[in-house]
Amino acid sequence: MIIDIHGHYTTAPKQLEVWRQQQIDNLATPSLGPKASDLKISDDELYETIQTNQLRLMKERGADLTIFSPRASFMAHHIGDFNTSATWAAICNELCYRVSQLFPDNFIGAAMLPQSPGVHPATCIPELENCVKHFGFVGINLNPDPSGGHWTHPPLSDRSWYPFYEKMVEYDIPAMIHVSTSCNCAFHTTGAHYLNADTTAFMQCLTSDLFKDFPTLRFVIPHGGGAVPYHWGRFRGLAQELKKPLLTEHLLNNIYFDTCVYHQPGIDLLTRVIPIKNVLFASEMIGAVKGIDPETGHYFDDTKRYIEAADLSTEERHLIYEGNARRVYPRLDAALKAKGR
Repeated sequence: MIIDIHGHYTTAPKQLEVWRQQQIDNLATPSLGPKASDLKISDDELYETIQTNQLRLMKERGADLTIFSPRASFMAHHIGDFNTSATWAAICNELCYRVSQLFPDNFIGAAMLPQSPGVHPATCIPELENCVKHFGFVGINLNPDPSGGHWTHPPLSDRSWYPFYEKMVEYDIPAMIHVSTSCNCAFHTTGAHYLNADTTAFMQCLTSDLFKDFPTLRFVIPHGGGAVPYHWGRFRGLAQELKKPLLTEHLLNNIYFDTCVYHQPGIDLLTRVIPIKNVLFASEMIGAVKGIDPETGHYFDDTKRYIEAADLSTEERHLIYEGNARRVYPRLDAALKAKGR
């Protein structure tokens, strides 16, 4: 089985975007709406958006199952207040749940959180609980910068996160570290902000003792880890200067990286530098880079091609494609086993 751990509902029906724009337009007077019940999207409309897009490409490229979450750039936690984010997150998560019910063999949910700048992370616990208990979600997306590129939020190691981490540990659920839209003109959303955040999150963990306090807490750092694999020597050296343990002990029992790296040399580097047990297959399609690479004639985000071409053993490919995902996402493993998969 090939499990893609990084999928977003980027092809949601147009009504979702229209509803969101109305919400934004009425931030000053929320009583004007819209209400969540005003959003009308039929199962047939959801089916069409998936059947002709994500599922079609999954079949063409050979993936079996995608961990599916709301569109990252749409999270936009910097917009409005907590109530704004709570309503928006609930709507987006429910749509992903409905997709998972329409295509139960191909999609399973991961939750967007109702984060908001300056609001305590514990306020996200009810949405996490709802998505785990009622929707059967197996992961969450955690935004380390809900300010939208201004980085005003405390680091991931700050104790304000601890009540939320306690709930993650209780549910044995990992978080993908994923920012949203940048409203800072210095940082392009997908070309800079995403990769900055991946690198920053890793460094926040490196400089702290977070995983001593939470030895079973698990983070997935997407997009191949940003700059982390390329600068692995720098991070090892910084850990040494800070009197931290070796990174294999300090971080690699808790941090994992995905394969959303869109060229062969990048995947080759990732799989040489990072232990295979810490690499999980992902494509993020249909996402940040949707075009065809003129050097290969194939889509940039057809990441399975890179794994197949990498210098890996059959067992290593199995770990990347399936084994590691089942271990890092135990609720996914349980859900698959319940279906005899």
